[in-house]
Amino acid sequence: MLEAHRRELTAYCYRMLGSAFEAEDAVQETLIRAWKGYEQFEGRSAVRSWLYRIATNVCLDMLGSAQRRARPMDLASAGAPERVTSAPVPLAESVWVGPAPDDRLLPDTADPADLTVARESVRLAFVAALQHLAPKQRAVLILREVLAWSAAETAELLGLTVASVNSALQRARASLSAVSATDADVLAPTDADQAALLARYVEAFERYDLQALAALLHEDATLSMPPLDLWFRGIDDISTWMLGIGIGCKGSRLVPVAANGLPAFGQYRPTDDPDRHEPWALIVLEISAGRIAGVNNFLDTERLFPLFGLPPVLVRGKEAELVG
Repeated sequence: MLEAHRRELTAYCYRMLGSAFEAEDAVQETLIRAWKGYEQFEGRSAVRSWLYRIATNVCLDMLGSAQRRARPMDLASAGAPERVTSAPVPLAESVWVGPAPDDRLLPDTADPADLTVARESVRLAFVAALQHLAPKQRAVLILREVLAWSAAETAELLGLTVASVNSALQRARASLSAVSATDADVLAPTDADQAALLARYVEAFERYDLQALAALLHEDATLSMPPLDLWFRGIDDISTWMLGIGIGCKGSRLVPVAANGLPAFGQYRPTDDPDRHEPWALIVLEISAGRIAGVNNFLDTERLFPLFGLPPVLVRGKEAELVG
């Protein structure tokens, strides 16, 4: 019975914490506490509400001494690719808002409206914006605006008054409105226009056709590479980077996945063996008005590729197999 709530609890904890790995830990701790305390559960509230209360307390405990997670665009100005002569030193994983697989976050429902809301509430820009809020404000906004809990239900869960919940929600809304975030389209994976755009992206990237890639990008598109704090804005700077230090990506292969309600790919770079490609990045794309507005390259493939079910290496003719 408790396991049936794992996916929605994971999505909730992910929004709170900004990390798929920390969200998994939080949910595991939530279920452990729930099992240990189940005999004392008095049934005065629904099991779901009880689990959310436990999960909220776990997340608040984890956030007590943690620094705010962010995206590279939150921490520094855009870089100039011509000034980069060597790769920057990567920062700790705990600095960044990371990606999460759709199948760990999105509800198992056929209702398109529900899925659209769910995708919107886990996209990278929104989760990063949530991290600007104080932890309890964050919980209030998620419970009220995303999960559609009433003020009274939220107050009971958090041990606040209804007036305090309403005040926290107003402050949270004001804070979010002040945070600049990329407006990514929230489209179903089967959307015909998006599918065509992604097919063109894969073809252009695998051919390393910079002119074709540029035609798919917004003029002010961004390219980021966590755990590096380096990022670029604009077609010219992105192209310069890809033809400079980034030229090592030439000849890469892409394997489609889905992250944060957005299209994503596992990127495999060529090796000395022409038949083998090795993991390099998890690419998460943000799309707006029919063009690519953000290219987020997450480089922690050792942890991310298993999380997304991606093979540890690609072998020509055996792309679907896991090869050791």
